[in-house]
Amino acid sequence: METVELMTILAQGEDSLHQFKQTITRAESLAQEMVAFSNGMGGKIIVGVDDDGVIVGLTNEELRELNKLIANVASGNVRPAINPTTQNILTEFGLVVIINIPAGINKPYQDNKGDFWVKNGSDKRKSTSREEIQRLFQTSGLLHGDESLANGLTIADLDMDYFSAFFQRRYGESLENQLVPLEQTIQNLNLGREGMLNLTGALLFAKNPSIRLPAFIVKAGCLPGTDLTGETYIDSRNIEGKIADIFQQTISFILANIKQIQGDQTINSVGMPEIPRIALEEIIVNALVHRDYFISASIRVFVFDDRVEIISPGHLPNNLTIENIKAGNSNTRNPILASFANQILPYRGYGSGILRALSAYPAIDFIDDRDGNKFKVVFKRVA
Repeated sequence: METVELMTILAQGEDSLHQFKQTITRAESLAQEMVAFSNGMGGKIIVGVDDDGVIVGLTNEELRELNKLIANVASGNVRPAINPTTQNILTEFGLVVIINIPAGINKPYQDNKGDFWVKNGSDKRKSTSREEIQRLFQTSGLLHGDESLANGLTIADLDMDYFSAFFQRRYGESLENQLVPLEQTIQNLNLGREGMLNLTGALLFAKNPSIRLPAFIVKAGCLPGTDLTGETYIDSRNIEGKIADIFQQTISFILANIKQIQGDQTINSVGMPEIPRIALEEIIVNALVHRDYFISASIRVFVFDDRVEIISPGHLPNNLTIENIKAGNSNTRNPILASFANQILPYRGYGSGILRALSAYPAIDFIDDRDGNKFKVVFKRVA
């Protein structure tokens, strides 16, 4: 980092990626900061600067003590150990040390007391929420929301006709002719264990998963104007049921509330939707398959006068960025669900869905809201 870049950061103030410290002498405090950055997107601790971004500088003795503290804390007070790097910058106002902490690849990290720390804006906080700690394990691939047990739903809740038809279609064999019990078949397919359905099994094959999993539905609304502040709506619906039903009903809701363009078709034609169906399908499938199922919140769909919004719980996983997904990169947050999705939904799993949506309809914006822990897709209505 050059001095000019440092001064720019100091002028902008603290944020989720930059923390200012006059000095650090306590191992406990430094460990908490390191853990929070490692559990997030990484960041820099800038030492020798007060909270207002004014350089106060470090003495040579403070620098020596700080370097020893950094080494000891990174290896002894952070679990698993991390490898931060440091950079000394001599300014006209004094010496500043930049501690660079990369985003961890072995999340979740904790301090030597066993506490998990996460970034909260420009500050940090101890994570005590079960869901949040689960998501930390999720980012390391140690735990997936789609394999969590489905709130008491059992194999008795299966829609047997639907599941039998799927089994015949996928495996070319009759479910009734299997030599193992149904409970074992469900476990072999990673759809549950010990007679209990997991989220994948329930969302795909239960008669009515929404009864026990009310958060995992789609809340859809068509509203006049361009924002949510109005007190009236044109159409509103809670879309429930199996994922396949939710997908079809969500598509139908949007198509029913956007324009049909006649174009050069005859007067007797039904017209074409102003937003191509294929673009809507790709984004809705992505929302259903890749949302964060550790978050107890619904997918939301809004049709406004100037746009259509599809909002999924959970920001992009791990190190994915909007630029990545536009280039065709993907990261499977729910691997079991994704492995079944291509048999039930128009889902391919190649990371090409975003590319197809943009090819069919370029007027799409993507917003990865990490602070709000959600991902928003905005179709601009240009017709």
